[in-house]
Amino acid sequence: MQQKIVITGGPSTGKSTLIKTLQQEGYTCMDEISREVILEARAKGVEHLFLSSPIKFSEILLNKRIDQFLQAESKTDNLVFFDRGIIDIIAYLDFSDTTHDIDFSEVLNEKKYQKVFICPPWKEIHTTDNERYESFEQAKDIHKNLLESYKKEGYNPIEIPFDTPENRVNFIINSI
Repeated sequence: MQQKIVITGGPSTGKSTLIKTLQQEGYTCMDEISREVILEARAKGVEHLFLSSPIKFSEILLNKRIDQFLQAESKTDNLVFFDRGIIDIIAYLDFSDTTHDIDFSEVLNEKKYQKVFICPPWKEIHTTDNERYESFEQAKDIHKNLLESYKKEGYNPIEIPFDTPENRVNFIINSI
């Protein structure tokens, strides 16, 4: 049976580096798509879609994450890693205090992950850029929301220790 593994965490915690390292070691990975959504909106004249319209951003992201989940199911690999999961959308909406009526219940009942790993806030590597605007303090709040959101959905996120990308990947593989 295929195991779908989420690697989550706030901004600048090393998630994407872990995904790249897993890919280099031959694992199947589904890349983060938030930047893709942000850049598509920017090309249409919207500077930062999440900040200007968090509901629209989240709906687009939800559809793309569902598509990713379905793409993963079509693969024959035993392990598929996701750079963020569907539940991250809920955590970010909560972080931004956005009231919404998006019904996640059916999707979350049908699209299950086998394990969730979370990267804690890491001040030494925290940076911002055009798509990643959150301060380190906000990153800590996002981390808290991610933990709460995943736990609320019945997951028990495993914290990935600070270390080199290779050692973090070894920790993940040894924990599966």
